[in-house]
Amino acid sequence: MDFALPPELKDYLAELDRFIEAEIRPLEEADDNVRFFDHRREYARTDFERGGLPNHDWEALLREARTRADRAGHLRFAMDPKFGGKGGSNLWMCVIREYLAAKGLGLHNDLQNEHSIVANNPFAKMFDDFGTPEQKEEFLSGMLDGTKRITFGLTEPRHGSDATHMETRGVRAERDGRSGWLLNGEKMWTTGMHVATHCALFARTSGEDGAARGITCFLVPADAPGVQVEEYLWTFNMPTDHPRVSFTDVWVPDSAIFGEPDNGLPLAQSFVHENRIRQAAGSLGAAVYCIEEAVRYARQRQPFGEDLSRNQAIQFPLVELATQAEMLRLLIRKTAWQMDQMQHKEVERHLSDKVSMCNYWANRLACEAADRAMQVHGGIGYSRHKPFEHIYRHHRRYRITEGAEEIQMRKVAAFLFGYMGPRRAEFDSLDWNDVDYRVEPQIRPRTGWQALS
Repeated sequence: MDFALPPELKDYLAELDRFIEAEIRPLEEADDNVRFFDHRREYARTDFERGGLPNHDWEALLREARTRADRAGHLRFAMDPKFGGKGGSNLWMCVIREYLAAKGLGLHNDLQNEHSIVANNPFAKMFDDFGTPEQKEEFLSGMLDGTKRITFGLTEPRHGSDATHMETRGVRAERDGRSGWLLNGEKMWTTGMHVATHCALFARTSGEDGAARGITCFLVPADAPGVQVEEYLWTFNMPTDHPRVSFTDVWVPDSAIFGEPDNGLPLAQSFVHENRIRQAAGSLGAAVYCIEEAVRYARQRQPFGEDLSRNQAIQFPLVELATQAEMLRLLIRKTAWQMDQMQHKEVERHLSDKVSMCNYWANRLACEAADRAMQVHGGIGYSRHKPFEHIYRHHRRYRITEGAEEIQMRKVAAFLFGYMGPRRAEFDSLDWNDVDYRVEPQIRPRTGWQALS
């Protein structure tokens, strides 16, 4: 085993640093753009007169940063070379995401918007895997040049994690001699709907509530008759681009079906693992930033004439956080490396529990580290003149989105107890009637190299 980062990856991190200093930092410092990152950030980013939507200047700044990153060859780093990317691995992406997040707030990597100079674009992979030739031609190039923007319509006002119980319905309906579908329902948290050209809308088209099959995904134009943004929900971290959207007698042709009819859930799950492991790395980087800032402040602050850092009440909580960060880093990188060794569809069967471990623990760690940094900094830490409150408010969201931590812990439990994953065959083969619970259990935990494999 070799835990050292390859020289090529170190060189690329250095290249990113040079790009940030040459292109991104000057942009951040021009025209008072720093207002989007200093204590004015929430007010500057939010257009309160438009329902709390992102300010136009803020979104324009993000677009310019992405344009520069794309021109320099960084934005599409993780994408397949056929999309102009470099095919960056999960391991490299995790190292990069942690590295950028550990720098703190800045235009190089603003996690509130999923913005980064090294971006994810999960929809490109979805269209490559599930789209028809016509959909690929229309949407792939459009997503890359910004003319097509797709939001995700899965969660509903009364159904979140229980997506198979969704109430949105699609029924067959002809219009002007064309075969198609009539869609009715409501969706929540359709992030980015204010700039979207289409919504990937999931609706039940057959089967009973709770059944995995019978759900179809439709590519619905955002300006189609019957599509209505009902409200933008104000959130813990502002601005908001998370609306509740109604779909009333919205008609789409058969060509709007995305993926296999009645089998739409695999689309929703197709990119979750890559997103979760990279998000975990970003949360780890944010936690590392908070820990390091707290350490530096504790060394500089001298209450009662002595370094604040000499107090064990300051040391021990940061020691525990630093220890968790070190252990989490190893698990994230090991898991990302394992993901790179198998086909994408195999991750769900063999490694999904480890991805969930990384994700829910990293998101929790970021919140705990931000809270501790506030405490160490005292009053100034609680103010918006430090970034900790912003980091906390953003990463608190991640403990709910992309799979709530309870749902991810449930996945881990399913693998651990053999209801899913590699251990299922082990437990299914046992004859539970032959287990004598009065003596040493016949079901023994795996030990030694077995436990590590």
